[in-house]
Amino acid sequence: MPYHLDKTLDKVVRNLKAKGKRMTSTRRVVLGSLLHAKKPLSAYELMDYCASTFEHSLQAMSVYRALEFLESEHLVHKLNTSNKFVACSHIAQSHEHGVAQFLICSKCDKIAEQQIDPILIDALTKHARKQGFTLIQPQLEIECICDACK
Repeated sequence: MPYHLDKTLDKVVRNLKAKGKRMTSTRRVVLGSLLHAKKPLSAYELMDYCASTFEHSLQAMSVYRALEFLESEHLVHKLNTSNKFVACSHIAQSHEHGVAQFLICSKCDKIAEQQIDPILIDALTKHARKQGFTLIQPQLEIECICDACK
């Protein structure tokens, strides 16, 4: 993997180790591929990307298990609208971050992650409660067109 990816992944490994968690070689390749791709990928696209870019063959079940772990550690996000995964833009930070909002270009799949103001999440939660709903997953995915595609 390129040097800057290795540095980022090494920091992630240290952060996980401090929490008593382990970064397996499969998890590292999957996370490194998402960082390198810089766009959302499905599990099967990840398998192809790992094979073509890093000459690392992975089985579908291994990719799914790695994604499940990486998502549980807030290192990747699942985009529910497309069933694809993207590396968290705050991956090298050792502190927790808030709820993610994704701006997704509908033409080129470019993605930008930003944090939602906690006041907005509180307002959405209260509004949902008034309507008889309980907010389960406040992650927002907004379809956009990036400046390059516009």
